[in-house]
Amino acid sequence: MPFLGQDWRSPGWSWIKTEDGWKPFEFFCSDLGDNNNELELEELDNENKENLYAGDVCEVAAKKRKKDFVNNNTKSQFLYKEKWIYVQKESTRERHGYCTLGEAFNRLDFSSAIQDVRRFNYVVKLLHLIAKSQLTSLSGAAQKNYFNVLEKIVRKVLDDHQNPRLIKALLEDLSSVLCILIREVGKCVLIGNINSWVCRLETILNWQQQLNNLQIPKQISNGMTLSDLPLHMQNNILYKFSDACDIINLGQATPTLHMLSEDRQLWKKLCQFHFAEKQFCRHLILSEKGHVDWKLMFFTLQKYYPKKEQYGDTLHFCRHCSILFWKDTGHPCTSNDPNSCLTPVSPQHFIDLFKF
Repeated sequence: MPFLGQDWRSPGWSWIKTEDGWKPFEFFCSDLGDNNNELELEELDNENKENLYAGDVCEVAAKKRKKDFVNNNTKSQFLYKEKWIYVQKESTRERHGYCTLGEAFNRLDFSSAIQDVRRFNYVVKLLHLIAKSQLTSLSGAAQKNYFNVLEKIVRKVLDDHQNPRLIKALLEDLSSVLCILIREVGKCVLIGNINSWVCRLETILNWQQQLNNLQIPKQISNGMTLSDLPLHMQNNILYKFSDACDIINLGQATPTLHMLSEDRQLWKKLCQFHFAEKQFCRHLILSEKGHVDWKLMFFTLQKYYPKKEQYGDTLHFCRHCSILFWKDTGHPCTSNDPNSCLTPVSPQHFIDLFKF
C-alpha cells in the first residue's frame, strides 16, 4: 500500500521549491510541541540507570503530554500553506483514494474567509447546509474545525452586531439536528463521546441566548443620515436589495422608508430577480383592486421554489485541473487559458462535489 501524500500530483510527500532545491513540506503544527517542557530522558537514565522501567514510563508520559498540548492548543488539525484542494472522485494508477467533504473543509481556510465581508454569507450558508444533512459524514478533525469556525462566526456577530438573523437560523437548525442525533444515539454514527456532543449542544443553546439578548446600540451621528438623502436616492438603495427581510426591516426605520418599501414595482423587480415568469402564472395573486399583489406573491413563491442565491465571492472549480480554490489565492493551473476553465461553486454545488 503506497503512502498517500497531500500533493495531488504524485502519491508521495508534499514538496516545496526553495533556493536550495526541492524539500519535503512540513506542516506548521509540527512546531507546536517545541515549547513543551518535556523531561530529558537521558538525564533521568544517568541519575537512575538501574530503573529502566521508570525511563519507559517517563517516555510514554512525555509523549502523552506532547499530544495533549497539541490537541488543547490548536484550533484546527493542520495549517496548510496551499488554500486549494484537488477533488478526486475515483482511484487512478497515480493516486489511490478520493477526496472527502471533511478534507475540503479543513483545507480551504474558512476561518479566514469569514473575516471577508464578501465571503461571510457564503460560509454561513455552507455551514447551514452541512448542519442539515452532512454533519455526521465529517471526520472527527473536520467536525472539530466546523465548530471552531462556527464559534468564530458567533463571536464576530456579537462584536460587530451584523447579520444576527442568519446566525440565529443556522443555530436553530443545528440545535434541532443535534437533539435528534443525541436522542437516537446508536442508530446513527456520532464520532466521539456522547458527552462531548451534549456539551456542544449546551454551547449552541448558550450562543442562542446571547444572540437573543443582543442589543444593537443606537448610533449617534452629526453627519448626513439615510433619511437626509433625496427621495429618489433612498428608492434606488431599496432597489439594490435582494433580501425581502432586509427591505421590510429597513421600511420600519422611518415612515418615508416604509412608504418606499411598499412600492409594487419594488416587489415586482424582486419577484423577477428570484423567480421565473412561468412560476408567476401558477401562483398569480390579485388584490381587491384587481392589480397583482407582488409582495404577497413573493412570499407565496418562496414556499414552493428556491430563491436565487447571490454572494460577493465564492469558491471556484477548475475543470481542467479538478481543483477547488478561492479565486484570489489562485492554484497551479496548467491550462493555456485558466479563466475559461473556472466555474463558480455555490454552497450546494460544493456539497454535491463530494457525493459519490
